[in-house]
Amino acid sequence: MSTTGARKTEVVVVGAGPYGLAAAAHLTRAGIDFRIFGIPMGAWRHHMPKGMFLKSALTATSISAPAPSMSLIDYCTANGVTGVDDHNPIPIDLFVNYGLEFKNRYVQNVEQDVVKQVADMGNGFQVSLANGETFLTKNVVVASGHMHFSYIPEALRIPAGQDGASLVSHTGAHPEFSNFAGRSVAIVGAGQSALESAALLREAGAEVHLIVRGPQLAWGKPPTGEHSGLLLRALKPMTPLGPGWSHLVITRAPELISHLPPAARLRLVRLTYGPSGAWWLRPRVEGSIETLLGTEVEEAREANGRILLRLRHESGKSSSLAADHVLAATGYRVDVNAIDYLSPTIRTRLARVPGSGSPALSGSCQSSVPGLYFVGLSSAATFGPLLRFVHGTDFAAQTVCRSLVSAATRRSDFRQAA
Repeated sequence: MSTTGARKTEVVVVGAGPYGLAAAAHLTRAGIDFRIFGIPMGAWRHHMPKGMFLKSALTATSISAPAPSMSLIDYCTANGVTGVDDHNPIPIDLFVNYGLEFKNRYVQNVEQDVVKQVADMGNGFQVSLANGETFLTKNVVVASGHMHFSYIPEALRIPAGQDGASLVSHTGAHPEFSNFAGRSVAIVGAGQSALESAALLREAGAEVHLIVRGPQLAWGKPPTGEHSGLLLRALKPMTPLGPGWSHLVITRAPELISHLPPAARLRLVRLTYGPSGAWWLRPRVEGSIETLLGTEVEEAREANGRILLRLRHESGKSSSLAADHVLAATGYRVDVNAIDYLSPTIRTRLARVPGSGSPALSGSCQSSVPGLYFVGLSSAATFGPLLRFVHGTDFAAQTVCRSLVSAATRRSDFRQAA
């Protein structure tokens, strides 16, 4: 399709969740011409279950704004929201409404047209939309979140049941659990998603079996004010993601983490903030839900419209479990090949962080394809676990914006000199 006469833009942001909105807000303040595509807070609105609470603390859940007074705390104060603090979890609806208010204030021009393809043109990109529009841009910021990377282990990948319905799904596929009332559901996983899904399913009337590979469940500790003393603050400084010097480096200096060897970075992302449940969730799980510790799924198969799991326990013994459905709370694994709107040529050209499917990025979040940037989970293998959290939007948005402003300035200076 010809792009002659089509509108050209400096930057395209793909994704309108916290990272996309933060990047767009900073680009607006910088005066950079851009277009942003996506459903505002789409993954949070359509892929998170009703009744969910955020695991992160209030101070770690603000979208980066180019001006003060738009933190989540500011939003709660301005809207008379009470009862949300470090001792009370954040309801998903509150965070979604905050994100939409952020959009209304800073990024009013979100386009909900679907980006079908981003193709490399050598000196920029051609963007094709589902509505038939095709246009050119110099830069693309991939901020489309984590849904591309839903991971289901090989042992759980089985064909649909006799009625054509899938017997296995990822936690990200369920905005609510009421349809599981009266049914038997096995959940595989030990993180917040697994544990909160287990609680919500039981409260919705499902029979729940929680399958955990490790020997025990891990739970966060409730805030106690133990870091109020000067000595303790010096020994274990408090950060939005937890106390300790390692957390201080992770939250304040992700650019330093990018200089670590790839294997060290991947290990840091994998092990820091590992699978655990929030302290406030514990009473809703322990003693209420059958939990099979030290247990792995060896095989899954369909049997008379249900799913039959063969389990192996740490003792070496095997057993079986039949359920109506299996919920894989097995997280997300970044693989740029799963971002289907990036053309095959781009995906082939993208350098990866060795040992992963994550894009290898420069200090400006730019990939090996010039002008193509990645933020959010897909950049965590370069900058560390901060980029898995909303709190990472500040680093990502400011870093990308500085790079794009610099590139636009260089082109302007070149044109003037010519």
